[in-house]
Amino acid sequence: MMGHSHALSGVVGWMAVVPLVQGREFLGLSFHLGPGEIIAGSLVCAGAALLPDLDHKSATVTKTYGKVTETLSGMLGFLFGGHRMGTHSFFFAVLMGVLVQLLALWSEMAVQVFVFLLIGIALQGLGFGLDKNRVASGVINAMATAGITLALYTAGVNYSWLGLAVAFGVMLHFFGDMVTKMGVPLFWPFYKKRLGQGKGFATDGPVEKKLVTPLLTTGVIVGALYLFDWPTLLPEY
Repeated sequence: MMGHSHALSGVVGWMAVVPLVQGREFLGLSFHLGPGEIIAGSLVCAGAALLPDLDHKSATVTKTYGKVTETLSGMLGFLFGGHRMGTHSFFFAVLMGVLVQLLALWSEMAVQVFVFLLIGIALQGLGFGLDKNRVASGVINAMATAGITLALYTAGVNYSWLGLAVAFGVMLHFFGDMVTKMGVPLFWPFYKKRLGQGKGFATDGPVEKKLVTPLLTTGVIVGALYLFDWPTLLPEY
């Protein structure tokens, strides 16, 4: 799928699991998710849902931070065997989840920086900016990302679940690509055959544009209406 579809799937995916994990413990983590955690998790998952495409030089995520992500793209493409190979596997999802969870345990500042980067990727994937002016788009994206990150920090968002959210977002990317014609090698490097190859719809084709993207957008709206207690969040007049 295209970047905007993957980003939307990340938002919808997080909103869908919030009612399932709310108030529960999973892998030693307690999930008490308020409005801040729901918003943060949605954006983190949206950004993480774009990370597997760092193996492609023209992907949305690769273009987000210029030479930094372009260089990282070249490295990951080489290390993981090219586009839709190792970065589209459970191995990569677990690796990202573990690394990010270790980051969360190591430094609060590192967590804020990583969240900032993921939110920037998420906004880029969701189409926030100006397509015809990359400089202006970058400035707008950076300002919005900084504002959101600061607001979440001020709200005291607890990111103890960050690694799980990243791994979940990455896996959502796999399932999105599995329903396209290229498929994904979920069990790389042990089994490199692409699951779903030749059986789905074309990337950026009419099915994605006219069915998948509208459904995901509707899912975001429904999720927002269901999860947030709007009467208590909106100001009184």
